[in-house]
Amino acid sequence: MPSTLAQEKDKFTPPENLTTKYAPEEVHRYMLDCMTVVGTPKPQALALADVLLAADTRGHFSHGLNRLEMYVNDVRQGVCAGDAVPTITKESVSTALVNGHNGLGPVVGNFCVDLAVKKAKETGIGWVCARGSNHYGIAGWYAMRATKEGMLGMSFTNTSPLVAPTRAKKAALGTNPLALAAPGKNGDDFVLDMATCVVAVGKIEVERRKEKPIPEGWAIDKEGQPTTNAAEGMSGALMPLGGPELHSGYKGYGLGMLVEIFCGIMSGGQYGPNVRRWMQTDREADLGQCFVAIDPTFFAPGFEDRMSDLMGHCRDMEPTDESKPVLAAGDPERTHTDKVKTEGGITYHINQIKDSWKLAKVLGVKPME
Repeated sequence: MPSTLAQEKDKFTPPENLTTKYAPEEVHRYMLDCMTVVGTPKPQALALADVLLAADTRGHFSHGLNRLEMYVNDVRQGVCAGDAVPTITKESVSTALVNGHNGLGPVVGNFCVDLAVKKAKETGIGWVCARGSNHYGIAGWYAMRATKEGMLGMSFTNTSPLVAPTRAKKAALGTNPLALAAPGKNGDDFVLDMATCVVAVGKIEVERRKEKPIPEGWAIDKEGQPTTNAAEGMSGALMPLGGPELHSGYKGYGLGMLVEIFCGIMSGGQYGPNVRRWMQTDREADLGQCFVAIDPTFFAPGFEDRMSDLMGHCRDMEPTDESKPVLAAGDPERTHTDKVKTEGGITYHINQIKDSWKLAKVLGVKPME
């Protein structure tokens, strides 16, 4: 059954002349307007808009404009406190436990990673766990935030149970992403940002929006059988990284558990099947998250040189297909960011733009122009 917001959107019919490319600052303005009009204070709305825009700019369309309505709905219905400010529950010189007070995930995430960086500058490492949080966007945002300070940054979060453990029919773990950003020379940083399942749920949502099939191995249906139907995959479960047991899916299952240990279990928040179902707003999410900052200067000198040397070696290797050079983590995102700059805007699928136009009409804000 559609949510109230979805029902309201269906009352509007978008015009036929909508464009699909928009300047980043206009997308940011639209996101900010949508969040503030439902009662989110500007500082918190800015934190969210920054993360969502970064996702689209870097080419992760599943976690940008595509995800905005979820945040709007959570704040509008009062299931997420748009005005919440995180607080420290307890801490040591290098660790901290934070209560997000049911605030927006990016607000909690920025607070925690900044605290981790502060501790790392003093002790070499900062390890911060949080509970009482919500969906925080792309995990890499927080890892990169640490790298801007010369640190290695790591970011983890649990999510709604969407992934079936190896040999199981139903979901019990989240997509549980992890990210590591490590500084290289002249800003050429290593940025790993990945889910511990085969693919993030947002990518299946995008294919469903496009009315396209998904590759086999992404998801299983309600009966536990592999499916290429995006709608069936959304009603079934995602597969852990690796896919079926034959292809070592149990390794992805183990990585998902690793993230859960750092997040829900260590923070005291919800974990595994106890987290509320995806897109349900009947109770607080109480997500657990973990943020780590490490100062490489506390270890062997020359970290950035060696980091760049290793990435350079891999990039210079002879590829099996000349049209597909060897890449390092973060390269595809850099390429997409450059594309946005060259083209002067972010290009979206027309169905996304139509949906965003309808959301603007429901909320009474100016659509993107």
